[in-house]
Amino acid sequence: MTATAASQELVSDLISFLNCGKSPFHVVAETRRRLLEKGFQELSESDCLQQVEGSAFVIRGGAAIIAWRRGRKTPCEAGFRIVGAHTDQPCLRPKPGLVKNAQGLNLLDVEPYGGMILATWPDRPLSLAGRLIVEVEGQVQTRLVSLDGPLCCLPNVAIHLNRSVNDEGLKLNKHKQMSPVLSMGSSADEAREALLESLAQRAQIPRSQILDHDLFLLEAEDATLWGMNQEFISSGKLDDLAMCHAGLRAMLESERGDQTAVLALFDHEECGSNSYRGAGSDFLPSLLARLAGSEPEALPRALSHSMQISADMAHAVHPLYADLHDGTHVPSVNGGPVIKVNHNQRYATDGLTAAVFRNLCKLLQVPCQQFVSRPDMPCGSTIGSLTAAYGIATVDVGNPMWAMHSVRESAGAQDAISMTSVMKAFLSGF
Repeated sequence: MTATAASQELVSDLISFLNCGKSPFHVVAETRRRLLEKGFQELSESDCLQQVEGSAFVIRGGAAIIAWRRGRKTPCEAGFRIVGAHTDQPCLRPKPGLVKNAQGLNLLDVEPYGGMILATWPDRPLSLAGRLIVEVEGQVQTRLVSLDGPLCCLPNVAIHLNRSVNDEGLKLNKHKQMSPVLSMGSSADEAREALLESLAQRAQIPRSQILDHDLFLLEAEDATLWGMNQEFISSGKLDDLAMCHAGLRAMLESERGDQTAVLALFDHEECGSNSYRGAGSDFLPSLLARLAGSEPEALPRALSHSMQISADMAHAVHPLYADLHDGTHVPSVNGGPVIKVNHNQRYATDGLTAAVFRNLCKLLQVPCQQFVSRPDMPCGSTIGSLTAAYGIATVDVGNPMWAMHSVRESAGAQDAISMTSVMKAFLSGF
């Protein structure tokens, strides 16, 4: 395959990954499928991991996954090379009751999850995906589910009834004005049962087996390329599935080095990471401790040799809002991976880890950029500072993008290729 063909294949594969990743549970299911296809062994956290050689992975809670490949040397001797990202994204999430009624219409009863841009959700077809909690022969199990095609819509109000919308912006109350229209002609209870029946049919189970659900609203349209030269990607969930994809491709394609290579994809980053499958949990540190060995000082010795790339998308300079950047750090779309710096440790980068990443980019002849928030504007955060606190030297990076946390975001196709190549070299031990 030529370099051009390989690049086109990677971008096409990213589009496919974005379309498969309809919920954090779907992201992990697709990651699992690809790992198994390449010979990784699926294990449980209850298994004895120290006895396992080669490549393996563990899933926690259906929406977080850690995969690893043993290095030529032990972790005590060479440490870990870790790429971390997250599987979740800001969105609307249905409440347990699913449906409510207003003005004779049935509305999907939802709650905003994460720091979403509310005003981007109206007037576009929305679909539903996630997992069902079911009872099968007395056992509680889970089933992935996705309703293909449009299910509901959140209609805007006419400008004639909101004359100030173009001057003051669209302001939406999270409780009163974010519930999409689902159906008409029935009660809320009947609509709820009809929706559950549709979900059951998609999951190929009887409605009576559904005990509960973890569901997510998403835009019904697929990811796509755009631009005169097809140089941009438009999709929901680019933050952070683009980095999940880059890390996964790097894990599957990198060569075995001295270090143990690790891919860690967490849930719940968008609401603080403090959950049993988030980056603030014991998932990563407990697994690294078990891989390091049973010697009393095995883990601290391993971590002293280790480094992590915390990969979460970055803010590109916007052609219409350039003044929102600090003026000297203005990453551009398709300008290469971005090192993110915040001296108050909202990002975990320091001078040493930044230099390591920058030198790796230089070795691969990949352009490298930097981002620093304006001091008078709040800075976002990532999993980086949380996992760095375990004792892991960390650099926070990401691909530059526009419209972060919109229902539909944009990024550069070339940046996907560049970041994947850097992560691949990193996990190979360069």
